[in-house]
Amino acid sequence: MAESLVVCDVAPELSERLKEFRFRKHTNNAAIIIKIDKDKQLVVLEEEHENISPDELRDELPERQPRFVVYSYKYVHEDKRVSYPLCLIFSSPLGCKPEQQMMYAGSKTRLVQIANLTKVFEIRNTEDLTEEWLLQKLSFFR
Repeated sequence: MAESLVVCDVAPELSERLKEFRFRKHTNNAAIIIKIDKDKQLVVLEEEHENISPDELRDELPERQPRFVVYSYKYVHEDKRVSYPLCLIFSSPLGCKPEQQMMYAGSKTRLVQIANLTKVFEIRNTEDLTEEWLLQKLSFFR
């Protein structure tokens, strides 16, 4: 059986930061935006945000370049329980260079493993990243 394609390794600092982020105690929405350093062939942290809504997060993503976002979102269930799911949002906009898309797509599985994520979503247009879209995606994980 073929191994999963891993194009770029995950930077050790990013691996450590993702572990810390998973166990954060804050109750606000927060995001880590991750990019690939093409020259070093490493998945690296680009920036972090606290108190960021999905709509504000959308504005932080480049329209023509792929990005990974690890997003901690305050989710209120129908029965009023509150949870803080950790999601990976893979933004792979139409119109980005095929090499970039391949590097990101090939590195996604390794990032998901290292961050220990189960909620993985993809958008092809940054405009699709809205609160309604995220709520719809999360509704499958009752």
